[in-house]
Amino acid sequence: MSYKIVMDSCGELTEEMKRDERIVSAPLTLEVGEDIFIDDTTFEQKVFLEKIAAYPSCPKSSCPSPERYLDIFQGEADHMYAVTLSAELSGSYNSAMLGRSMALENDSEKKIHVFNSRSASVGETLITKKIMELEAEGMEFEKLVEAVEAYIASQNTYFVLENLETLRKNGRLSRFKAFFATALKIKPICGATPEGEIAQLDQARGINKALVKMVDYIASNTVKGENRTLAISHCNCPERAQMVLEAIQSKIAVKDSIVLDTAGVSSMYANDGGIIVVL
Repeated sequence: MSYKIVMDSCGELTEEMKRDERIVSAPLTLEVGEDIFIDDTTFEQKVFLEKIAAYPSCPKSSCPSPERYLDIFQGEADHMYAVTLSAELSGSYNSAMLGRSMALENDSEKKIHVFNSRSASVGETLITKKIMELEAEGMEFEKLVEAVEAYIASQNTYFVLENLETLRKNGRLSRFKAFFATALKIKPICGATPEGEIAQLDQARGINKALVKMVDYIASNTVKGENRTLAISHCNCPERAQMVLEAIQSKIAVKDSIVLDTAGVSSMYANDGGIIVVL
């Protein structure tokens, strides 16, 4: 059976995925004042981060249109999948669902499923990777959907941010709290709830202590890591990502690992120096 996967651009593409014609990205649009960035192969992270740092208000993002998803769902593949940023954080999931509804109006026999990642960034990458693996095994569409939904429910997402400005600007962190967090070098250790919302797990003074606490959380909450792929995305800090990778691997065994630089949407939220881990 042939298949197609569309992943919104909050998820990072591995080199294998970039070469695979069955994997398509649906780019979000990013706005920093009057500057517009399309989150595709033209995205320039360095320029984008400079614009965010200089802009006093919160940058904005617009999700892919339902028509973008519809165009892909109307293709010739037997099985169609979409993987989106958490529905609690973006309208991308609802947009994909609307595209699916329109596609099914044209052809009610099509097999299309939209996965709400309940995560972001490399969480989407791992979900796409899981779909590819199960399709390669020849799993039936309905069983694959069930297996991937169970995999999503088992995922854990963690992140530590060096720069809290985007969280302050978008109202997720008050100006008062952001000021004292910056002055005292307090870094929150955050994660995703089962519903896909952001939750603070802990905090530490200094980025390195925060990363150590995050690694401890990961090690204590990971079950059967030897059967799982560890994914890390970083915003312009490859050495820090490598340090986190080695620290996690010193505590738990994993089947495989992926380290990627953040794409546009993840760069907007992670900001310069941010680390996201999904396992």
